[in-house]
Amino acid sequence: MSVVIRAVGSALPARAVPNDDLPAALETSDQWIKSRTGIAQRYIAAEDETTSSLAIAAARSALDSARLTAADIDGIIVATTTPDLTFPAVATMVQRELGAPAGTLAFDLQAVCAGFIYAVGAADGLLQTGRMRRAIVIGSETMTRILNWEDRTTCVLFGDGAGAVIMERDDSLDALTGANPRGLIDLQMNADGNLIDILHTTGGPSSTQSVGHLYMAGKEVFRHAVEKMSGAVLQLLDAHGFTPDDVKWYVPHQANQRILAAVAARIGAPPERFISTVASHANTSAASVPLALHELEQSGELQRGDLMVMAGLGGGLAWGATLLRW
Repeated sequence: MSVVIRAVGSALPARAVPNDDLPAALETSDQWIKSRTGIAQRYIAAEDETTSSLAIAAARSALDSARLTAADIDGIIVATTTPDLTFPAVATMVQRELGAPAGTLAFDLQAVCAGFIYAVGAADGLLQTGRMRRAIVIGSETMTRILNWEDRTTCVLFGDGAGAVIMERDDSLDALTGANPRGLIDLQMNADGNLIDILHTTGGPSSTQSVGHLYMAGKEVFRHAVEKMSGAVLQLLDAHGFTPDDVKWYVPHQANQRILAAVAARIGAPPERFISTVASHANTSAASVPLALHELEQSGELQRGDLMVMAGLGGGLAWGATLLRW
């Protein structure tokens, strides 16, 4: 069988916050932020907007695009590091609000900015083994809730949002035959716990009974993001006899524009094939890849049969990449 992405959806908070509207106490500027990160604005969730409400909206967007209902879904996987509650899983909240049947598989997965890549891998495995026929895979975050708004080196980088894809088994001849069959070709999921200290939060339920704030050693994270995302992509391409020029679209985690440019250079891929939404969304962690994918899909430039790579790196460090044909 082949596992394909049938549809994409997304959701953003109502309020966009340009650089000039950030707190004056940060002593930063639009020019300073743009020149170092490429970020022009970010979306910040209001009090009544949560990780689950954004995930629900993104899921509905994907269902509408696929012309499906919740009754057509067998599983819901949500990648997030900012859940509404310690438990239950955001995925069960999505299940309830969508009206998906009781018995639907629903769970959360936490790999921070690599979360969506990991969630796609988990869904692929469950679909391949027949545990599910069709699943909604969501990346949803309210990262602005765990920022230290007195630390301009980190708080200007992040935003809130959600993206979703519908993945399904496709046994049709169209998906399986021919020189370029559709669907997921291969993926990588990796981690190195020795690098925990360069990207983490300062709290958690078991250690401090609080969520803490995000901490990042920027230069170290930059170096590892470029090295590990490009390495994962090149290994996938080499394993299947592709070159960087064979890939029509690269959809990387939207950390900042400098990282995207450095990854493109390390891979040796044309920069115009790298999708970038960081200027308007900032870094939305697990939501960044599906948000960027939806923007590409909405542009009308993504065509059936296009070879594509998705990649991400987050705290842990955790990283991975996915190779697929649309």
